[in-house]
Amino acid sequence: MDELNQRLKKIKLLALDVDGILTDCRLWMDTDGSWKRFYSIRDGLGIKRLQEMGYEVAIITASNSEDVRARAKVLGITRFYEGAHQKESSFADLLQKTGLKAEEVAYMGDDLPDLPLLRQVGFAATAPEALEEVKLVVQYISKRPGGNGAVREVCEMIIKNGAKSLEVKS
Repeated sequence: MDELNQRLKKIKLLALDVDGILTDCRLWMDTDGSWKRFYSIRDGLGIKRLQEMGYEVAIITASNSEDVRARAKVLGITRFYEGAHQKESSFADLLQKTGLKAEEVAYMGDDLPDLPLLRQVGFAATAPEALEEVKLVVQYISKRPGGNGAVREVCEMIIKNGAKSLEVKS
């Protein structure tokens, strides 16, 4: 737990994948042909709590869908990268625009396209349903499933132990 807390102390931004992390990986197609997903209210509240404490939140997703854009807008997430099939370039842009170092970023992902970022960031987390290859490289696997509280769990860890939280406690 000491190594985990040391990593969390540096975190200033949480970046998230969507499918499998903010959702449970299920999609359905509406009658108009658009894709829809379920999102957790608890995850949303965790994100809002992080933002209120001064943390930044970003989304980096291979998806390119109106429902994902709408969810990001509702949550006030302006650092939004969609259609990011090669996530490394989006992550590099995020670091350049924020001036942060990779060690100051936490990332949650669950599938093969997330591996490069999970290996770079200061704190890597996933949901229990993630691919085994992902589970092998992360520092934390949430107790709650993706799309049903996994993000909130990590938000609470950052709220308790992250860089901005330590500033407030000082």
